[in-house]
Amino acid sequence: MSEEAPSPIRRRSPRIGESARILQQARIAGPMPWVIAIMIALTVMAASAGLALGNLAANARAEIAGGITVQIVEGAPASRDRQAERAVSYFANREDVADVRRVPDEELAELLEPWLGEIGRAEQDTVPIPAMVDVRLSGPVTAERLRALRAELLEVAPSARMDAQASWLGPVFDAVRSLQWLAIGLVMLLAVTSAAAVWLAARSALGTNRDTIEVIHHLGGTDRQIARIFQRSIGKDAALGGLAGLLLGLAAIFVLGRQFSQLGSGLVAGGGLGVVDWIAIVAIPVIGIALAVITARFTVIAALRRML
Repeated sequence: MSEEAPSPIRRRSPRIGESARILQQARIAGPMPWVIAIMIALTVMAASAGLALGNLAANARAEIAGGITVQIVEGAPASRDRQAERAVSYFANREDVADVRRVPDEELAELLEPWLGEIGRAEQDTVPIPAMVDVRLSGPVTAERLRALRAELLEVAPSARMDAQASWLGPVFDAVRSLQWLAIGLVMLLAVTSAAAVWLAARSALGTNRDTIEVIHHLGGTDRQIARIFQRSIGKDAALGGLAGLLLGLAAIFVLGRQFSQLGSGLVAGGGLGVVDWIAIVAIPVIGIALAVITARFTVIAALRRML
């Protein structure tokens, strides 16, 4: 008794990942890898900018926390020096003061030289320069604490003016915070745009290969098997684009970092990227690949249920 011949459908039931190829465009020549590369590169740059701004603001706040600046605005040099010494002595004898120093006149002259030239260094004191005292308090500088200190200081140094260092940089911190939110919004917008691009590519491929999909269904292929084809193809495209985008983004970060490092500003120097920041940046293409694969899967399965 001869054995029963195997079913044609069972014999030809595809191992779809091996024998069927629905997406027929070449991955390298097709637009999808390059679209993803551009999106990943922009996301890397936006994320790195947001992280750098966050580090800059955090370092600046830590550096000026508890800091106040005292200016002795007095035209007579002898009186100015006396009041400055009294202010230094007043703060040095307080237990809530971590550090106090009078800024040397030479240092002030160097700071003013780009604007006043050699006038600030003139011996005849052509332009009176206020004496400055740098004070570091223990704990935060509140408005009430600042008012109390100012009232006590005026008793020993009537020409003194006192300001919290954080108040000078308040507008800067507000601008940095706005830029951070802008970077976050840009990252979210790029993520949505990338998902939309994958959705459009998957829908286009489904429409182009509708007849092939129907044949695979008749041969016993399931929606999940067909979706797996799209996942694999788009996953490879996303991996290629993600790698290219990461390299482009890192190159841009390196070039911009070199430019900013040449400014020589202490504030800008605090905006570097740490180890955790670099890990987050490198994870961006991985997240992009996962987003592309998930988007392709749900797009294909949802479309197949309506199509067939």
